Amino acid sequence: MSAALIVVLHTIGSIMSRHDSLHAFNVATWAFRVPMFVILAGVFSSAGPLGTRHLRTLLHNIAIPALLCSLLYSLEVYALGSPFRLHISQLPWTLWFLMSLFFWRLLLPLVVQLRHPLLITTIVSLGVGYLEEFNLLFSASRTLVYLPLFYLGWRLGQGMLREWFDSRWSLPVAVAGILAWFTAAWLWHAELKGNWTSMRHPYVADTQLGLEGAWLIRLALLATAVALALCLLRVMPRKRLPLISALGAGGFTIYLLHPLIILPVRELDVIQRADTPLELAGLMLAAVLLAAVLGSPLVRRLAQPLTRPPVDWLFAPLPAQQTTADTSDTLSKRLEKRSASHDDAGDRQPTYG
Repeated sequence: MSAALIVVLHTIGSIMSRHDSLHAFNVATWAFRVPMFVILAGVFSSAGPLGTRHLRTLLHNIAIPALLCSLLYSLEVYALGSPFRLHISQLPWTLWFLMSLFFWRLLLPLVVQLRHPLLITTIVSLGVGYLEEFNLLFSASRTLVYLPLFYLGWRLGQGMLREWFDSRWSLPVAVAGILAWFTAAWLWHAELKGNWTSMRHPYVADTQLGLEGAWLIRLALLATAVALALCLLRVMPRKRLPLISALGAGGFTIYLLHPLIILPVRELDVIQRADTPLELAGLMLAAVLLAAVLGSPLVRRLAQPLTRPPVDWLFAPLPAQQTTADTSDTLSKRLEKRSASHDDAGDRQPTYG
């Protein structure tokens, strides 16, 4: 579901400033997009030592697909009439997430060795906004800002807050929390600035709190995102639902491919023509259908050369090793342990459902 929301947002993003309702939708669903992706990525990650197999998995399943998609994006932009530019250190559009995911996985075995991992990563997340050196290059800013959410996701995968997910009392609380957030987003969405949620740039003194108090806004946003993500995870159905399960299983493919389709449509001004409520609703429905098509089994199979490129020839042969059984846990069972795109037990890509 998070992947479908991201597709919808990227579809309507270029016209969002013209329509108050679209901006309200953007604010209302913010926590269920990138923050949810980060937490789920942590749920399905391993904090074990980065052995040879794990390092190869990171290259095979994350780094190389990101670079291939970056190349396709550059070629597509060039075909649309812009100068050719190869993106390496600053991946374009949505691909920053894969670069951050690569570094989160490298950092996690170090983070878990700290005495107070969540506290320290949160301090780093809040403090990095005062350092201009951490910016879009190698996705440094967002990697550090979202690091506590990634760590928290890993803790959830290890069984943290199990009572929240299993208790009867938590379900109505989760529903009430989501409804309260949507209500607040509708009433006060104009007060939430886009640079607050992007997490890409250093702080600016754009509130009454000034530059000295900017970290309080980031702390409030991250805490809200965590609370809402927990609420959404709690209300997720245990049974498989056809559309939601399909979107979940194909989340990685959806995430990689949708910019390549949305970009030419946007450049042809097809999206810009949507103006009436009916046209906007049709545009958002088309985005959901696009996500469903990209997440379908057929497209996932066709996209495997991109999502799981045949690059074994890059690596030296591994010595024979015994296959270790994957240890399951309560939360990852509910989230369908692994996706069709990433079947490595050490670095499972979450099924975004």
